[in-house]
Parts: sequence; structure tokens; C-alpha cells
Amino acid sequence: MEYKYTCYCGLYCENCATKARVEPAAKVLPLEMEKAGFEDIMQYLPEGDAFWRFLSGMAAEGCCASCREGSGDPGCSIRLCAQQKKVELCALCDEYPCPRFDDFFEGYPVLRQDNALLRDQGMDAWGRMQDERRAKGFAYTNEAPEEKT
Repeated sequence: MEYKYTCYCGLYCENCATKARVEPAAKVLPLEMEKAGFEDIMQYLPEGDAFWRFLSGMAAEGCCASCREGSGDPGCSIRLCAQQKKVELCALCDEYPCPRFDDFFEGYPVLRQDNALLRDQGMDAWGRMQDERRAKGFAYTNEAPEEKT
């Protein structure tokens, strides 16, 4: 687990769908498109050159660093609050959980239990869990879980 990929909110960037799924796909897609001859025809497609530069850049540099490193929504109220309070992780704040997390927990249901583990057992236990998840192919998504019928 790399600390720079820990978000103030308690999400771990390496387990984000963007980093875990989109970034690896972005590395493969330009190669497959080159094999199919797209590199030569992109200039003739609407916004093709811009798309090709974007995709090539994403493949070379990745999609996201982390909110701690400057990626993500610059206006994120959770990040701004943590930075203002000089709190490394919200779960360690005396005011956690605050109202900023009400909607966030809806989009990321595992976050509540993850932050409880972080608070109760510390960063090492939380980091091991994140590494285990990553090894199993887990990825956060900002989607409601599917209902079982």
C-alpha cells in the first residue's frame, strides 16, 4: 500500500475503478487501435486528433494520481476540510463522521466499515485490507450495489 494513494475520505486510489480498470484498459486500447490502423485515420474523424492525444497521454501517464497528489475534484468539501484542519485522514478526525459523509456513504457503502477499521486497528490493518482487495480485483465504483432478487 502506498500512502500517497490514500484519500482523505478513506478511499484508496489504487482500488478505484479508474485506477484499477480504466488505466490498464487505456494502456491496451491505443495498441489495439494502432494494429487496426486507427492512428492513420484519426485525423479524419471528428475530434480524432484530440482523442488520440488524450488516449495516448492516458496510456503513458495514467488517469489519476490521487486527491492527496492533486487529482480529483479540487472543490471536494471533504478534502478541503481535511486540509484546513490538517487531518491526514478524516476517520482520525474528532468530528468524524460529519455531515459531509452522508451522501458519500451512499455511493461508497464499504467506506463506513473501512474507516471504522482504520480508526480501531490503524493504518497497517487498513492498508493490508486494501492490498488484499486489490489482489482479488476489487474496485470501488460510485454505483449503488445491485439488488438481489
